[in-house]
Amino acid sequence: MKIKSADLWFKKAAAILALSAAALVILLVCSMAYYALPAIRKFGLHFLHTSTWDPVKEIFGALPFIYGTVISSALALLMALPVSLGIAVYLAELAPCCLREPLSFLIELLAAIPSVVYGLWGIFFLAPFLRETVQPFLFRYFGFLPLFQGEFYGVGMLSAAIILSIMIIPTISSISREVFLTVPSAQREAALALGATRWETIRLAVLGYARSGVLGAVILGLGRALGETMAVTMVIGNRPEISGSLFAPAYTMASVIANEFSEATTDLYLSALIEIGFILFFVTLIINIAARALIWRVSAKIKAK
Repeated sequence: MKIKSADLWFKKAAAILALSAAALVILLVCSMAYYALPAIRKFGLHFLHTSTWDPVKEIFGALPFIYGTVISSALALLMALPVSLGIAVYLAELAPCCLREPLSFLIELLAAIPSVVYGLWGIFFLAPFLRETVQPFLFRYFGFLPLFQGEFYGVGMLSAAIILSIMIIPTISSISREVFLTVPSAQREAALALGATRWETIRLAVLGYARSGVLGAVILGLGRALGETMAVTMVIGNRPEISGSLFAPAYTMASVIANEFSEATTDLYLSALIEIGFILFFVTLIINIAARALIWRVSAKIKAK
């Protein structure tokens, strides 16, 4: 009887701990919605598609921040994806056994570096390098495109995207590597038996089989990029304008909250910042749910084999 009673109490305690996490998320959503309510009532849906951000006149529009968040994250993903997949393929399929674990550890170590360190590196090394070398080169050879026109600031959308791409490489490469390692050996052996080369085996048997898991890794990396704050704040330039040039300073939803929260002297100003956080929370939540669903789908497919 004592053993059954102890098991029952342990079950109840574990259930309470599990439910407390869900309750915390619900409490977070409700509290953010409550404090964002004044801005929601005043601006409605216009908050999402207007560009004016004037704390003095209390006119707020989140479009420049949404634009900056989406574009910087998309560019970071575009730059990080081929590098991450190359790393994952090499570590899972091609690297000698003596190199796999050390290299995996070093790559995953990138995720442990504080974002403020990335920001300092971006300010003192990356931004001057872009201003003096990369941006003049891009302007000279690709200046006919709107993306590569304007003044050479160093800080701006391009530098923020590069920093973000470096920060999400460990996430995408580590998860992709684990997905590749779960591909059954029979897949590879069948491709080789049919006369496929090593590259064809990787492309058809490994990448084809693991595409859902890789997509999940990509979405998780995108979620990390969308929510990154400190490093982006230090290198993006923090100007609430929409520009077609990657050289121009910009703003993201996370960085405007970090920069201006302490300066919010009115209730409406504070409410507008909280509404931006509310939007960012739901965007990252949806992306992470989609990533988890894709990863579970891959796991279920593997177990069914």
